[in-house]
Amino acid sequence: MTTRKIIMDCDPGHDDAIAIILAAARPELEILAITTVSGNAEIEKTTMNALKVCDLVSRPDVVVSKGASEPLIRIRETAPGIHGDSGLDGPELPEPSRSWSGEHGADTIIRLVKESKEPVTILPTGPLTNIALALTKAPEIKDNIEEIVLMGGGTFGNWTPTAEFNIWADPEAAKKVFDSGLPIVVMGLDITHQALATKEVIDQVNQIDNNVAKIVGELLVFFASTYKEMFDFDGAPVHDVLTVAYCVAPELFKTKDVNVTVETKGEFTAGTTLVDLHGVTGREVNAKFGLELDVEGFWKLMIEALKKY
Repeated sequence: MTTRKIIMDCDPGHDDAIAIILAAARPELEILAITTVSGNAEIEKTTMNALKVCDLVSRPDVVVSKGASEPLIRIRETAPGIHGDSGLDGPELPEPSRSWSGEHGADTIIRLVKESKEPVTILPTGPLTNIALALTKAPEIKDNIEEIVLMGGGTFGNWTPTAEFNIWADPEAAKKVFDSGLPIVVMGLDITHQALATKEVIDQVNQIDNNVAKIVGELLVFFASTYKEMFDFDGAPVHDVLTVAYCVAPELFKTKDVNVTVETKGEFTAGTTLVDLHGVTGREVNAKFGLELDVEGFWKLMIEALKKY
């Protein structure tokens, strides 16, 4: 079996944590590193959370590097109303058994992409600050990046009326990435809201008799409660997990080749992703945009992964 080399750039986060859990269970994926960014919580918290999840899935071999603590030019904002003060409220996870590496996350991305004999796929599931920094510092790494599969954006918003949180948190970084010329796959709100962890799904998870599934069940219960309170959802959309699922089973996804432009100057629309679904702008295609998910197939994939633990 050929393995796909991935770097997970994230801000754990309930759905980021579950994305790591899925990736660690799949033999088709080789996790080269986890790099962290400020987003769902401050950088120290997201980095600690990444280390805790690595311990949970018994992956001390995975490098964890702390990345950007602030957006490129904007003021940092986090999402405690969704993820709790720790960024990973719900279950009680032990303190991590190790610390993060001494290398900045963007430098880890640069080093590993340069060192890899095969092209690397990058999975950003938080603000795109580290990716933008890496591309700015070492644009030559583009030659060895297979694609970027990211969670962010959509044709509507969840942090402002038009902007999704990850893109809104650092729109200048997002613009740098979308304008990079790299192959990009976008898991935006249009498709991630289809991946809803309903009560029925959580019941399936809770029937699995291992500690990882127990923790995932607790994560989903907390996440579902905040989504019910904030958005009146009957479940939690596990946004970030779709980036990993796409790498493992792209047949579960219907995508469309589009142009995505990031708004950085709008008074009320900063962070909006302008998704040209109908080609009206004439701008060049720069992304595959997720439209439809095989929901049953996705949750089957997730449940099978949890049973492996």
